[in-house]
Amino acid sequence: MNGNIGLLGAGLAIGLGAIGPGIGVGLLVAKSVEGMARQPEAAGLIRTAMFIGLAFAEAISLYALVIAFILSAK
Repeated sequence: MNGNIGLLGAGLAIGLGAIGPGIGVGLLVAKSVEGMARQPEAAGLIRTAMFIGLAFAEAISLYALVIAFILSAK
């Protein structure tokens, strides 16, 4: 029974841990493309800031994945 609860917790951890970053990445890219369309001369700076933001957002997903692995190992 305890192993099944750990697997359920792992599934919930990765599932819920991916929702926020997924929405955040979508909004970030949408606004970055909008900003590049409005100011093409600033596209390089916007793209750099976008990639930094993407890295931070994806780090949250990776933390959720690590927690899911830890929960499934127990």
